[in-house]
Amino acid sequence: MSAQSVIGPASAGSRLTRERRSRDRDWLAAGNPVDVLVIGGGVVGAGVALDAVTRGLSVALVEKHDLAFGTSRWSSKLAHGGLRYLAKGQVDVAWESAVERDILATRIAPHLIRSIAQVLPPPATAAVLHAGMFGGDGLRRGAGTPSALLPAPKRINAAQALSLTPTLDRTTLRGALVSYDCALEDDARLVVGIARTAAALGARIVTRAEVLSLGADGATMRDTIDGGTYVVRARSVINATGTDAGHLDSSVKLRPSQGSHAVLRASALGNPAAAMTVPVPNHFGRFVFTVPQPDGWVLAGLTDEAVDEVAEVPVPNENEIGWILSTLSTALERPLAVDDVIGRFAGIRPLVDSGHADESSADISRKHLVKRNDAGVVTVIGGKLTTYRRMAQDAVDLVSDNPCVTSGISLVGAAEGLDRSERLSSRFGAEGAVIAAIAELSPLLSEPVTAGAPVIGAEIAWAFMTEGALDTADALERRTRLTLVDEWGQSARERVDEIAEWVTSG
Repeated sequence: MSAQSVIGPASAGSRLTRERRSRDRDWLAAGNPVDVLVIGGGVVGAGVALDAVTRGLSVALVEKHDLAFGTSRWSSKLAHGGLRYLAKGQVDVAWESAVERDILATRIAPHLIRSIAQVLPPPATAAVLHAGMFGGDGLRRGAGTPSALLPAPKRINAAQALSLTPTLDRTTLRGALVSYDCALEDDARLVVGIARTAAALGARIVTRAEVLSLGADGATMRDTIDGGTYVVRARSVINATGTDAGHLDSSVKLRPSQGSHAVLRASALGNPAAAMTVPVPNHFGRFVFTVPQPDGWVLAGLTDEAVDEVAEVPVPNENEIGWILSTLSTALERPLAVDDVIGRFAGIRPLVDSGHADESSADISRKHLVKRNDAGVVTVIGGKLTTYRRMAQDAVDLVSDNPCVTSGISLVGAAEGLDRSERLSSRFGAEGAVIAAIAELSPLLSEPVTAGAPVIGAEIAWAFMTEGALDTADALERRTRLTLVDEWGQSARERVDEIAEWVTSG
């Protein structure tokens, strides 16, 4: 039995392969027009493609690199209701976040969303934050999110707090608040799922396609694989390129901000069962946090620093990592050290310039902006990952009178009643059973790709056969996220190359 036969018809229509990419590129290069050309393969661009195709429009999405290459893979991996927005009085942004979180968790991607407890130790139990927690719960109830998914916040005693976050400072701990929010299994996997769902409905997804020039009726492209150029004709163009938006539309004014994260050994925090949120001293409404991850590490962040130059792959500096560790350590029994860090990453937020030069990037609103420039190109910028669907809706509203239906569209793999304790189900939903069947074809596919990592070879094969991965970096960095842990990313490369060759050979 071959891997192709194991995949079967259920996933066939949504499969993104090298061959499908070539067919779609050739179809576009032949001069066939589409109703909507989407520039950018991050979460917003993929969301725009899905929104447009579900309104009955013909769609092409082009991306210079790979799906989720930019900011969308460098998020905090949360689908959150926006405590910080409430703290700053941005009730409209917090409400939109709560509504979109509910849609994501209950309808769009229940297989990629899990509830997570968040412990707020002293001084986070101050009255104003207590009020904020319960205000956020009011938004949760207003959005219709069931308490079975996100229970109401409550006070807990010191023993209960330590059972969830064992390394809190016992000398000052008298109790804590615990609230609940949603965490993503993986931000990049969400993007791939949205793109595959759009492809299943007819959208053409072409990566490694760089825009050379752009107009309201299409774009001139360069294929970064073979170097060839071609023109894509479109009746409408939507620019969803995040931090690159200003390069394609000079009327767009951004204030990019770098958010850096540290990846910690879970043991450094006593293998916590809950996230921890710590207020930044002397910065009202700003927090750092830890979020336990399913694969045995803990995500810690988050900085918010203005940057002048936007790197394609930003890198945190030592000062940023040190600030995260020292701020978290104010609540801990043992201070965190650089030796506890096993990986690090940063993403650039494409914040909309407020026009106030003295406003810090931490204070700039996360509200998104959709605009049409004088040439007729629609640009969508700002916002955040949780609200991608609403951003896409607002953008497509400018080019179509047909109603948006994406609040009721489930992504490929979505299913209820999955065993979330089983890794493949948590990462792939209903398709996890198919990947388990692929794993049985060969020891190469059933074994972990490197010592200590939970990723098995079948996940790599799936990335190439179904999820649009074209090279080793795509599989390592954006399908399995092995490179988030430095040691895993380095040691798995040779095995990933071997599996890629196995897939190519049939």
